[in-house]
Amino acid sequence: MADAALRLTTLAEELLGAPLPVRIRAWDGSESGPPGAPTLIIRHRRALRRLLWKPGELGLARAWVAGEIDVDGDLYAVLERLAGLIWERGADENEHKVHPVRDPRMRAAARGLVEIAGPWPPPAPPVEEIRRRHGTLHTRRRDKEAISHHYDVGNDFYALVLGPSMVYSCAYWDVGPGFTLEDAQRDKLDLICRKLGLRQDDRLLDVGCGWGSMAIHAAREYGARVTGVTLSREQAAFARKRIAEEGLTDRIEIRVQDYRDVRDGPYDAISSIGMAEHVGSVRYREYADDLYGLLKPGGRLLNHQIARRPEKDEGQYHIDDFIDSYVFPDGELAPLGRTVSTLEEAGFEARDVESIREHYALTLRRWVANLEEHWAEAVRATSAGRARVWRLYMAASALSFERNRIGVNQILAVRPPDGGASGMPLRARLWST
Repeated sequence: MADAALRLTTLAEELLGAPLPVRIRAWDGSESGPPGAPTLIIRHRRALRRLLWKPGELGLARAWVAGEIDVDGDLYAVLERLAGLIWERGADENEHKVHPVRDPRMRAAARGLVEIAGPWPPPAPPVEEIRRRHGTLHTRRRDKEAISHHYDVGNDFYALVLGPSMVYSCAYWDVGPGFTLEDAQRDKLDLICRKLGLRQDDRLLDVGCGWGSMAIHAAREYGARVTGVTLSREQAAFARKRIAEEGLTDRIEIRVQDYRDVRDGPYDAISSIGMAEHVGSVRYREYADDLYGLLKPGGRLLNHQIARRPEKDEGQYHIDDFIDSYVFPDGELAPLGRTVSTLEEAGFEARDVESIREHYALTLRRWVANLEEHWAEAVRATSAGRARVWRLYMAASALSFERNRIGVNQILAVRPPDGGASGMPLRARLWST
């Protein structure tokens, strides 16, 4: 008798103490749950064994990446319903959680899953999961391995997701008709150049230069002389090819280099766009000190960085297991206030902070649409598991930005020259349009 879906729905509702807001379709063809609701597909009972051995986010992530669970219909709708019921409620009740071993509901759910899935050993993690790293966080070697895991996935894959702009950070949107992702990314790069006050022959250091888009825009549109550094060899090769095609090799140098090893300052300006999330709290003051030392007096820093909400107990913060294992190994998010304070402690004067949180939700939704539109090509360019990682990561992140669980900010800071003059305009924001 095909009844796996009903048994799983019953178990889930007993555990959650609330009706399950999604429909379940199981490997035996059975279905259960509210008619017309978004459907969670469990293709194989291996998914349940993963949950038994790794309850929570990591077990679910492994089953998703392996293709053992899927959705029928709108992925955002499934994530919205599950987030509201499980993750966000769990965050609110975190102070009162009972350890799973002592929680009778958890023990009963585990027994029920064993009966359905069988008490076999768990399957091996998908190959897309980074193997556990050992040693000190954020050493040069470990950071290089983490960056390679994330960015050396294949330039063809990223081109399908990001589109022609090849910019992997939050775009800057307008409400006008026909405004495209490429328009929004161009406007973001131009906004940063204006905030930095770039002029002809200014020296710009682009930390974490990606595929070279910021460097190209600054050199082509503002006449800057740009040094871009990245730890990804694939990014560097792609950027150098683009720069040669643009005829800008005399103005742009791309290095495979750790920002901590840059020694040829001073620079007139520094851009750090979506890179500081990789630095880590134990190295953030070092990061701020290094960038301060690379700027000339009066030089400007534009730090574009994702931020999280402050925790009640900051000592309990850790990045999500799924993101740490599959997306950004060793990545860390900090509250905006802590980032600004650290920059100030290093000697910077913070001159402007702009939140563009809603812009990132729009950007991520467009990237997901690109991936879904080019799904077969994306799978061929990397792997089915890797494509599934990015689809889940980007869709869930879009919802997190929309719900204000995370944000993104551009911090404009100045290295004050002797005498205190900032070189900033008294009233008009020259970067405003």
